[in-house]
Amino acid sequence: MLDEAQWTQVVAAAVRAPSIHNTQPWTFTATGDRLQVHLDPTRALPAIDPTGRQQVLSCGVAVHFAVVALAAAGFPATVELAPDPAAPDHLATITVVGTREPTAEQRELAAAIERRHTDRSPFLPRPVPAELIDAFQEEIGWDGVWLQPVTREEAEVATVALLDRVEQLEQGDPAYLAELAAWTRTDPHAPDGVPVDALPAGDRAQRPSNWLVREFVVPEPGAASATPDDDAAPPAVERPAVLLLGTMVDDRLGWLWAGQALGRLLLRATVAGLVTSPLTQALDQSWARARLSSELSLVGHPQMLLRVGWPAGEATASGRRPVAEVLRVV
Repeated sequence: MLDEAQWTQVVAAAVRAPSIHNTQPWTFTATGDRLQVHLDPTRALPAIDPTGRQQVLSCGVAVHFAVVALAAAGFPATVELAPDPAAPDHLATITVVGTREPTAEQRELAAAIERRHTDRSPFLPRPVPAELIDAFQEEIGWDGVWLQPVTREEAEVATVALLDRVEQLEQGDPAYLAELAAWTRTDPHAPDGVPVDALPAGDRAQRPSNWLVREFVVPEPGAASATPDDDAAPPAVERPAVLLLGTMVDDRLGWLWAGQALGRLLLRATVAGLVTSPLTQALDQSWARARLSSELSLVGHPQMLLRVGWPAGEATASGRRPVAEVLRVV
């Protein structure tokens, strides 16, 4: 049985999971050798995530981070997903099943939890080695979950066009813009939301990539775009890998599977020295997900589109709520 201090350490790792708009939509209840993970419906995003899919997926990442932290502390654990059909917000129960000396790899993955962060800035113009992508696919791919790079030119063109189309539509939706404003933070010490310091600076049209991250800061009406300096050398074009993660089923269980797989991918990428950022505009609405599936001839349901590359500098980390706010020990 773990005591309160030990569970606090585990949950401190779990809440380092990324979440849509950094809403941190989870609560935890620890009892002896068990940790229950619940969705917090009070932190919902009805405009961008009307089904709650992305928030459930976020909780799946938190589940994986908790299991990794337990393993590194010498407590192997099992996970039961969606354990109670009558309580759909009870997403998982993690049960410690003994003690075991952690391996060096388990410690390395746990250490990566603290280092991992979302990096929305341009990456270095250096490709991600194909062998790393192959290793990620081998690590992530299992029954019901798949990972594939977006490499074919026609697939890239279709995905970029869909990202741009959805971004334009969302930027014209007052409810979406209000939700963005509600979760964008000017205080660098804010415990949740996306800090403005973590957002790319400058005119998005001048960024050296056709993979545009979500636009959080809405330009003032009539604001002019920056005029590029004709004499300046063009910026080096980043060369990210873009990975699409999906599942064969599209329900809460599938979303949790996707979250766990995403957690594994994020930690493996961090260990390899890579950084990531989501390109989820194309997955916000059901019609866009269906269009992406059709355009790319996917077998299954896309759950996460991720930009992966080499960091060009230090990125600003998003805040986290105190563990005491989300953990109850009984």
